[in-house]
Amino acid sequence: DPSLQILSIAKHSSKNTRLAQRHQHGSATESFQGEREHFVQACLLRLFSQLWGKLSRKDSMSNPLVLLETSSGDMLLELFEDKAPVTVANFLRYVDEEFYANTIFHRVINDFMIQGGGLSVRMEEKPTHEPIANEAGNGLKNLCGTVAMARTEEPHSATAQFYINVVDNPELDHQDDSPEGFGYCVFGQVIEGMDVVNKIRKLKTKAVGEHGNVPLDMVVITGVSRFE
Repeated sequence: DPSLQILSIAKHSSKNTRLAQRHQHGSATESFQGEREHFVQACLLRLFSQLWGKLSRKDSMSNPLVLLETSSGDMLLELFEDKAPVTVANFLRYVDEEFYANTIFHRVINDFMIQGGGLSVRMEEKPTHEPIANEAGNGLKNLCGTVAMARTEEPHSATAQFYINVVDNPELDHQDDSPEGFGYCVFGQVIEGMDVVNKIRKLKTKAVGEHGNVPLDMVVITGVSRFE
């Protein structure tokens, strides 16, 4: 009977269609599950990576951290207490005494360094504690972004003033124990805020009294505090 044959063909076709749809649905489900598993794995990997990064950062940041706030922006400093214990203790003493509040970056030389921490906004030098021993022979170099102690020509004359290298300055490194070769002690580095350092280094300067390279636009250190 032709009608029965047509019905049989229709049933067979319908069955094949359902099987094909089921297969497609199964493939889509498997594909979705695979994508979901991949997404979950990627999220877990990213989470693990972030957690590991934080743990590694925390471990590497066992040295003291200091937040240096200025009118041009903020910087975060890491202090190398293990390499320069006397210098770091001296610096933190001034920090804890709030000595640096309302001092200025009074000496700015592009392609060299920016210096501050000793003069008030009136360009008056603040009284300090006694000078400290120069630890320039600690192996740390005056590389871009490092923080070091400013001093006079006498090697062991540093008190409160510091500078930040804006380029590598190997001529400031310890060469020998002579007055000419003793060098300048590096005791920290800028770990965040180099954009602020670079902003300050580009300021136009002038001479003010006996001080040269004073920024036309005053850069005030509004505060320096321990960062924990």
